[in-house]
Amino acid sequence: MTVDDDARAIVDALVDAVEYCYDQEWSDGLPVIPCTPKRLDAFLAQTDRGPDDVLLAMPQIGRECTVRMAALNAAMAGCRPEYFPVVLAVWDSLRAEGYAGKGIWQSTTGTAPLVLVNGPVRGELGINCKGNVFGSGFRANATIGRAIRLAAINVFGLRPHALDQATQGTPAKYTCCIGENQEESPWPAFHEEFGFGPDESAVTVMTIRSVSHVEARHTSDATQLLRDLAGTVARTGALLHRTISTCLVLGPEHAHLLAGQGFDKPAIRRFVFEEARVRREDLDRVGKTAISRTTAWRLPADHPEAVPDDRVDPATGSFHVLTSPDAVQIVVAGASNSGVSAVVDTFGPRGDRPALAPVRPAPR
Repeated sequence: MTVDDDARAIVDALVDAVEYCYDQEWSDGLPVIPCTPKRLDAFLAQTDRGPDDVLLAMPQIGRECTVRMAALNAAMAGCRPEYFPVVLAVWDSLRAEGYAGKGIWQSTTGTAPLVLVNGPVRGELGINCKGNVFGSGFRANATIGRAIRLAAINVFGLRPHALDQATQGTPAKYTCCIGENQEESPWPAFHEEFGFGPDESAVTVMTIRSVSHVEARHTSDATQLLRDLAGTVARTGALLHRTISTCLVLGPEHAHLLAGQGFDKPAIRRFVFEEARVRREDLDRVGKTAISRTTAWRLPADHPEAVPDDRVDPATGSFHVLTSPDAVQIVVAGASNSGVSAVVDTFGPRGDRPALAPVRPAPR
């Protein structure tokens, strides 16, 4: 065989292997990389955990994800072996957060995990923290997030039209992994807020429903910017339950505008909490005035399950959509090139500590 023939044979064999994976329904719709025993061993060598150690269980469907299965799906997602400690930290955070184990990934709401990476590991692995941070173009971001989705499909059987009952879903179901732009943030990094040192690496998973971008290039007034963000948080379409929670992903320009006018993270949380209100009449217009007595979901006032919402302030006729200032998480990410930030609808926590997990270095 000539060199060209050799290359053609390799490509043909690879295509056949990829098609085999499609036939086995091991894919999220995009091609996956078949995992050989040698490649699996390279991933497992990145941790001192046992291959059969359980990372996450879903008792409602009688399935669990082990270290081995997480490694297999990380390999198929296109991860490098050195990404695997971060993937394992994602699973640790998911387990600590608790929603995935309770079946939220099967929900009609169509939630997905947002993976936030902090610390030196971002630079070590080339995790994007800047331009197009929610978009394509970076292998580490794309494949770390995708490793979790493939395991959801291949380990837990959460395929659309089957156990995954999402009505519409979200593009984040392919992958949603970002790094914090710590270097351009005017405040301590996200993980430092919760007890990690600047030289430590950590992962935080937030179960999310949607990401709404806020174009605010028009103002240099910090309070106007915060009201714009709060208005996006408090839109009636986001009000699924009695209250909601949110994560503000601030572009560096917005972060510095706020910091320059005296707003630190606690002050931002307090301001957004106070401003993120909805009037009773606006709730009436969309049929979300009352609360279900059994589920705490919002309902029309005349629904048989409805009980009055006691959070409405009789003096103002409005209510706080957030439980407390602590229901607002703040991250700095993106490029310093425009006044753009994002409001992320999170499924919780509504004031509890976020589910941070350390990235354990590979054994030497």
